Amino acid sequence: MKTLLIAGAMLALPMTATAQERSDRFAHSAIERGDYAAAERQLKREARVSADRPEVLLNLAAVYAMTQRPDEARALYERVLSIDEVRMAQSADRVAGSHRIAEVGLAQLGR
Repeated sequence: MKTLLIAGAMLALPMTATAQERSDRFAHSAIERGDYAAAERQLKREARVSADRPEVLLNLAAVYAMTQRPDEARALYERVLSIDEVRMAQSADRVAGSHRIAEVGLAQLGR
């Protein structure tokens, strides 16, 4: 389960983000290191500025899921599904929509 959730978190990157933006704004590096406390702090700060950014919501949901808080994760995944879909890069050649990422996250939680 952990691998898929981390993959979901890694997917939550805007297609135009630079490497610096990925690690700084969306806690990508902290999540990869397994430093979920730092990732959560960073994502909560970003959420105060960008409350409806799917990148923030999805990564925070993944952090909640990885730290055994499924109800909080579920609420954020549902929130992502309630806003407009955004295309996100998983890697240089793989793209997924924010709704699909949220659906995968919900499935991992057992919806």
